[in-house]
Amino acid sequence: MRSVDISDQKYTVERVQTGVRMEKRLLKVLRAFADYHDLTLGDLLEGIVLHAFDGKCPFGEASLQRIRELKRFYNLDLDSAASHRLVEREMSNQSKKQRRKR
Repeated sequence: MRSVDISDQKYTVERVQTGVRMEKRLLKVLRAFADYHDLTLGDLLEGIVLHAFDGKCPFGEASLQRIRELKRFYNLDLDSAASHRLVEREMSNQSKKQRRKR
């Protein structure tokens, strides 16, 4: 990820645990990308969102190339055109029962 501010200023924040649901392959790409950069998934997502809120792309060309590779590896064929158009697959009754047992 690209750094916008090169200062050493630190910001104290309060983080909370969240139960966000996300498309499975997208999450795999994000986890692999975070691991590649030795970041937690939360740190990666915070960086992406903060850049997006400023109207900036959080990735340089090398990172975008790595993301393309990870998307191919995890068979992620979605792009921004799919945004807000994703629907969940219907779960079978057996899958629903297994999920409830967890």
